[in-house]
Amino acid sequence: MEIGKKYEHSGIEKKWYTFWEEKGFFKADPSSDKPPYSIALPPPNVTGVLHMGHTVMAVVQDIMSRYKRMSGYDVLWLPGTDHAGIATQMVVERDLQKQGISRHDLGREKFLEKVWEWKQANGGTITKQLRCLGSSLDWSRERFTMDEMLSKAVVEVFVSLYEEGLIYRNNYIINWCPSCRTALSDLEVDYQESDGNLWHIKYPVKGEEGRYLVVATTRPETMLGDTGVAVHPEDVRYKDLIGKSVILPLMNREIPIVADPVLVDMEFGTGAVKVTPAHDFNDFETGKRHDLEEINVIDETGKINSLGGKFEGLGVIEARKAIVEELDSLGLLGNIDKHSHSVGNCDRCRTVVQPILSKQWFVKIEPLAKPAIEAVETGRIVFQPEHWKKTYFEWMYNIKDWCISRQLWWGHRIPAWYCSDCGETVVARTEPSVCPECSSKKLERDPDVLDTWFSSALWPFSTLGWPEKTDDVKKYYPTTLMETGFDIIFFWVARMIMTGLKFVGDIPFEKVYFHGMVRDEKGQKMSKTKGNVIDPLDITEKYGADALRFTFAMMPLSATDLKLSKDVIEGYWNFINKIYNAVRFSLMQFDEGEVLEFDPIKYDDDDFSPADKWILCRLDSATEQVGKSLEEMRFSDAAGTVYHFFWHEFCDWYIELVKPVFFGEDIKKKEVTKKVLLKVLDASLKLLHPFMPHVTEELWQGLPVKYGDKKESIMISPFPVPGNFKRFEAEAQTMEQVLEIITGIRTIRAENNIKPSLETDVILSLQRDVKTVLFSGEAYLKRLARVKNISFAEENFEPGKETASTVVKGGTIFIPLAGIVDFSEEIKRIEKEIGKLQKDYDVCEKKLTNENFLKKADPKAVEKEKAKHAELSGKLDHLKNRLGEIAG
Repeated sequence: MEIGKKYEHSGIEKKWYTFWEEKGFFKADPSSDKPPYSIALPPPNVTGVLHMGHTVMAVVQDIMSRYKRMSGYDVLWLPGTDHAGIATQMVVERDLQKQGISRHDLGREKFLEKVWEWKQANGGTITKQLRCLGSSLDWSRERFTMDEMLSKAVVEVFVSLYEEGLIYRNNYIINWCPSCRTALSDLEVDYQESDGNLWHIKYPVKGEEGRYLVVATTRPETMLGDTGVAVHPEDVRYKDLIGKSVILPLMNREIPIVADPVLVDMEFGTGAVKVTPAHDFNDFETGKRHDLEEINVIDETGKINSLGGKFEGLGVIEARKAIVEELDSLGLLGNIDKHSHSVGNCDRCRTVVQPILSKQWFVKIEPLAKPAIEAVETGRIVFQPEHWKKTYFEWMYNIKDWCISRQLWWGHRIPAWYCSDCGETVVARTEPSVCPECSSKKLERDPDVLDTWFSSALWPFSTLGWPEKTDDVKKYYPTTLMETGFDIIFFWVARMIMTGLKFVGDIPFEKVYFHGMVRDEKGQKMSKTKGNVIDPLDITEKYGADALRFTFAMMPLSATDLKLSKDVIEGYWNFINKIYNAVRFSLMQFDEGEVLEFDPIKYDDDDFSPADKWILCRLDSATEQVGKSLEEMRFSDAAGTVYHFFWHEFCDWYIELVKPVFFGEDIKKKEVTKKVLLKVLDASLKLLHPFMPHVTEELWQGLPVKYGDKKESIMISPFPVPGNFKRFEAEAQTMEQVLEIITGIRTIRAENNIKPSLETDVILSLQRDVKTVLFSGEAYLKRLARVKNISFAEENFEPGKETASTVVKGGTIFIPLAGIVDFSEEIKRIEKEIGKLQKDYDVCEKKLTNENFLKKADPKAVEKEKAKHAELSGKLDHLKNRLGEIAG
């Protein structure tokens, strides 16, 4: 196939992705005898649009999928999306609001029809965008968490846990979002420090006129639901009050004074704590210990309910203001202190969360957590980086029961029915027709749905067809790799481990790879308000998916923060163009219609040049390093190795070394070099393919090679393995020394501004074994270093004043400069350059000796200035030394 003159990424990427998908190259085959390698794509929300977090996730997983596919594995990379309960319902509700309609106007069934319509119209956006990245996902197995198959798994898990007593329904203190009007798990609450007040309130002691118990609170409105006051049993100030009562201000309710060493810190505040079991998590536990009444005074809209007396109907902030004013008027308000405290916000809508008492469904999580802890502790599941195990264990050892019910309409409806006649709760896999206790037909289904993370927790096995024993479950479970962000270790990773062990009897994945958070080039979080968001779709349109993919591959992806810059992306776009042009140049050395057999190299018969042996040996080394790095998921090492090999060894050196062969008349040498060229190109493109699939396919298809069992695509061709080129190691070392000498000569020429067209004499003072090297590399040295004559220094050689030198391994290079360099002009040039650099150095020095700058400037700006200072200092030292050499 002929390749175009210019790399046009847009057309190339669309062409090859369509080709791969139509050919079915992404499909896994459970009947194959190849070993399995499986990844379940973390399902993006159906409401989602591709962002850099999704992109880095897709890049990592596609690199591994393509590498393993080429390495002989039956790869299943399974795609899908999450129904995203709250997020999707909010999107559809906003659309309806624009039409002046609420979901309650439509009713549940009609509203759900609208959500499904929205999903059909908009739900595929992110999957289309994943295709734009070149993701080799098995689209024939695409899943959605509300699919019939996955819904069946959800019901099975819920009912099984209920039957074992691991799911229960109870009145419990929960996080409630008044805006979303649903319960939130602890993980869905974002706590942030907020400046507020600490109000001191006097509670009159019953029967002791004029005596008060003073409590301090940040939420005066909750006092309407107080059912006790706690003091420390060892606090001498209050020992005589334990067992007595106070009169709750404003409500005129008698509440007990209890002794509680768990809740009360004698050193904080007044040492007396109001107890509101229905509106504070710690108070709830305290209330259980002392059998206190639970009075819920805040309703689902965030307003005071009828149990709040005359404050009924007020929002919490309005109620707070009114209560404080009335307490003040009654003389019951003490000090008001400024106080910073942690406030929980809904991570969806940012509304302040209200802890309230509510009847909810819970998973008794501790029995599930123990095996999940053991699986990671014993290394059955590997975390990479390993330090995330500490975070995992901290949460797992302090785990609380999981509130799984949500007051939404969109989601998996809880499979529980309530009998109107006898009150029986019926939990079943299919809808019951009658109550099993009283045979009544008056059964009403629980209106709540399950937390979205409940179905996501089953993702590694529900997507394979569980609870049925499908071929996919048998072959691809446990999955090989889970790749995700570290921010959802609790939300998702831990829960998948727990459910996988419980229901399939095995770990859900062998390894978890955590990628970092993508930030801007300054390390700041990307946000629309800062204007620093880099849109992956804009980047792929301008530079192509391959450039973005390779940029991420070159990053330390397992670091906590990943700094992304458009300049860096452009740099790797230039690398892709370098590859494209290098391959085009190579193919121009072949006659029209010329095709070589493959593998074209005959190790014993071919007469390789030193350059050929060197590049084949370097290819072997690169192949070994790339394979090892990919196995260990060290992506930047793998990508960096192939980058260095292709750009610096193949393009910068090998192509230059063999140009005379192509432009010469020696047919035999030319044929051997062509074989080597094709061998290197074929292997290099395959090594690069997992990182940049589109351009490598385009170029590989253009190679003039006839394979014995040529594959239709590079993506299903064998990944390179180290070959027999180690036999050339000694010759390769020899060539390395030749290249070092060439580099040394080039450095001297550059430092002395010697014109590129001018040839120079070179005197070499080398060890005997290094001298031998030059016999095989003299021609390369003369041509690439522009050398006229080479001579070897005598034992007592003394270089003249007008001689430049540099040290290389095994000796020294000297170049006589008399008649080549105008030293008076060179002295002027160097002095002028020193003057310019000195000014920059002085400015930098002034900054770094300025205490204000060091204290107030961004630490990164200070580090940047220090690096600049070191660079300028090095340049000045070099130029001053050089000036000393030639000026005497």
